Amino acid sequence: MGGRPSPPPPTIVYSPPPPPPAPPTPVPTQSLQTQTALNEVSGAQQRLNMELGAQLDRTNAEFFAGQDIRKTQATVAEERLRLGTLGEQERATTVTRGEQERLGIAATGTEQRATVGKTAEETRATDLQQEMFRRYKENRDYEQAQRQYRT
Repeated sequence: MGGRPSPPPPTIVYSPPPPPPAPPTPVPTQSLQTQTALNEVSGAQQRLNMELGAQLDRTNAEFFAGQDIRKTQATVAEERLRLGTLGEQERATTVTRGEQERLGIAATGTEQRATVGKTAEETRATDLQQEMFRRYKENRDYEQAQRQYRT
């Protein structure tokens, strides 16, 4: 680091500036008459489009109203059939339920009659046993009294 001289700084070369922009290209403008004519044609086209749109809206409304009516009619018909079938099933179930209840009542009645008959039979047997025992005791007491009287 001592005795050597430093190299000279590098030389910077700048590129030349770009050329100035070209002058604007003149564009012809539409005349007032052309613009007015285009506005009239555009307005007429817009009116036709709106009329056609309104006509399509009316046609669609008629068509879909008819579709809705047919759909509602089909739904109502299906509901009627479903309710009819449901009613038939309910009536059949009610008939079967009634038959089963009548059979159950008949069986219950028979069982009750048998139970009442058995109960009455047992009651009569019990009453007869009580009466026989009462007579036995009465006779025994009488005989004891007779024996004691004789003695």
